[in-house]
Amino acid sequence: MDMSGEYRIPVPRERVWEALNDPEVLKDCIPGCESLEKEGDTGLKAAVVAKIGPVKAKFNGKVTLSDLVPPESYRITGEGSGGVAGFANGGADVHLAEDGGETVLTYKVHAKVGGKLAQVGSRLVDSAARKMADDFFGAFSERLTRGEEAEVEAESLRERAEHIVEDAAHVVEETAHAAEEQLEAAAGKGSFGGPVMWAWIALALMALGLLMMTQ
Repeated sequence: MDMSGEYRIPVPRERVWEALNDPEVLKDCIPGCESLEKEGDTGLKAAVVAKIGPVKAKFNGKVTLSDLVPPESYRITGEGSGGVAGFANGGADVHLAEDGGETVLTYKVHAKVGGKLAQVGSRLVDSAARKMADDFFGAFSERLTRGEEAEVEAESLRERAEHIVEDAAHVVEETAHAAEEQLEAAAGKGSFGGPVMWAWIALALMALGLLMMTQ
C-alpha cells in the first residue's frame, strides 16, 4: 500500500513539530487510540482499535522515529499486530514547510498488511487508511488552532492586566503626591489639614488597594 497526502495547518512550523512529538497530543488525535507511550527519545508504543471493512481489532504496535531534522522532517517506521485480524508494517516520510505563519505538512507512506486484512482487498484498506489519516490531521489541526487562539487570548489578557496595573500605579502616585502637598500645607498651618486632607489619604489607600488586587 502506497499513500501520500498534504495538509495545511494554520500554526507556525515549530509548534507543529512540537505537537508531532508530544504523545498526549497524538493520543488525542489518532482515531481509536487507547494508549500511546514514549519509549526512549525516538520510540513510541501504542494500542489502537481500528475497523477496516468487516475486520475490527485492537492493534498493538511500536513506532520509531529516525532521520530527524528539526523542525523540518523525519522518518517513521513501525509495525503493529491485531492477532488473528492480521498485521501491518511500513514507514512514512514526513516533511514540514513554512508558508507565512502556517505549515504545509506532506507525507509519503509505504506499508504492507497480512492476515485477514490482506483478504479485505487493497481498495478497502487504502480507503480506510485515507480516512484515518484525514481524521487524524483534521483533529490535529483543530487542536493546534485552539491552542494558538488560547495563547493569543492569554497574551491579550496579560497585556490588559499590565495596563491596569500601570494605570493603578499612576493613580497611586498622583494621589500620594496630592496627599503629600496637603500634608505640607497642613504642617505650614500647624494642623492636620482637616477633612479634606483625610479624604486625600483615604483616596490614596483605596488606590493602593486597587493596585494590590490587580497584581
